[in-house]
Amino acid sequence: MRKDLAKDIYKYYRSGFRKLRSNDQENESREKNTDPQSLETVLSEVIANRNWSKGVAEGSLFSDWVQIVGQEIATHTTPISLVDGKLTIQSSSSAWATQMRLMQSDLLKTISTTAPGALVEELIFIGPHAPSWKRGLRTIRGARGPRDTYG
Repeated sequence: MRKDLAKDIYKYYRSGFRKLRSNDQENESREKNTDPQSLETVLSEVIANRNWSKGVAEGSLFSDWVQIVGQEIATHTTPISLVDGKLTIQSSSSAWATQMRLMQSDLLKTISTTAPGALVEELIFIGPHAPSWKRGLRTIRGARGPRDTYG
């Protein structure tokens, strides 16, 4: 008996939804221009309607990194993450990380002019990944590894 009640309720709401949807589509088709639109126009409308402009700007920052900073810097640096206005950039060496810290203000200006939608407030430069000193089955969590015995 409950199955029948559930089916009846479903059919009732579904038919009402179809009627509402068909009326809305008829009104929209009368109001809208039916001429074909360019893909750029359609995509820009979708991006604006769904508030994706910030995400698209941040994505373009990562994809256009070579054009933003230049070929030489881009070969030695890679943007890793952008969280809360902090862009983390990994360098190929600690020397490049130091050099980039010295150029931080210029790089922030360049990013703000070339990717204005990406809200970058701070740059964090990190060097390459250091080797792990934790080896073997009997390592101690939180210990420094084999260097811990030097004094």
